[in-house]
Amino acid sequence: MATRRPPWLRCAGLVLGFAVSARAGEVVVFAAASLRESFAELGRSFEAAHAGVTVLFNLAGSHELRTQIENGAPADVFASADQKQMQALVAGGLAADPQVFARNEPVVVVPKGNPAGIGALKDLPRARRIVVGVPEVPIGAYTLRLLDAASKQYGSDFRARVIARVASRELNVRQVLAKVSLGEADAAIVYRTDAATANQTVEMVAIPSGLNAVAEYPIAVLARARQPALAKEFVELVVSPAGQEVLARFGFETGRRK
Repeated sequence: MATRRPPWLRCAGLVLGFAVSARAGEVVVFAAASLRESFAELGRSFEAAHAGVTVLFNLAGSHELRTQIENGAPADVFASADQKQMQALVAGGLAADPQVFARNEPVVVVPKGNPAGIGALKDLPRARRIVVGVPEVPIGAYTLRLLDAASKQYGSDFRARVIARVASRELNVRQVLAKVSLGEADAAIVYRTDAATANQTVEMVAIPSGLNAVAEYPIAVLARARQPALAKEFVELVVSPAGQEVLARFGFETGRRK
């Protein structure tokens, strides 16, 4: 009798749970939720070039993925939305030689029509309901960092005035985005690439570059990889010119920074 697959463990990539085992010919990629669309395309390209191989994605907040890996989840590759989660795995001997393969930047998103009239970052305190990521996940940490920077320009109490309007804190950036898309919040802070996936339901408000944070995305083969050769090849695809072209098409910044 065939073993039933856990519900998240499919090529399309869902977000909850982790597998008890992985089969031969399957490479399991744990990736930040903001990589959903770009990695789905990269997964299809990898499968097309490797007959009989399936790429399985677990997409969630980077902190959640790190915790799953530390607790023994069978994963071959980890792609994080920040350095902190990756470096924790490196320090624990669970990952090695990570490479930064993309960068992103936070933006403010508001529902279509912008009912709260949020035209700039400095307007955030006028929102009634704001949604952010929990501080443990990359988008939450980047949010706090940019609010601290904004407080130096918009008044020392700016961060406190924004936090006073926070109605919920979510576990990953797609959950943050969903609250605004559904009209359950007046504003949120997400990555530019995520905002682009919801352009039918949200509007984007840029954050001044001098106040914004740069999100770096590292990727690495994991020490407990069951398919180390396939894992290495998947990482090579992501950092290759072809992989970088895919990421750039989905709005990520690619290439080396000077």
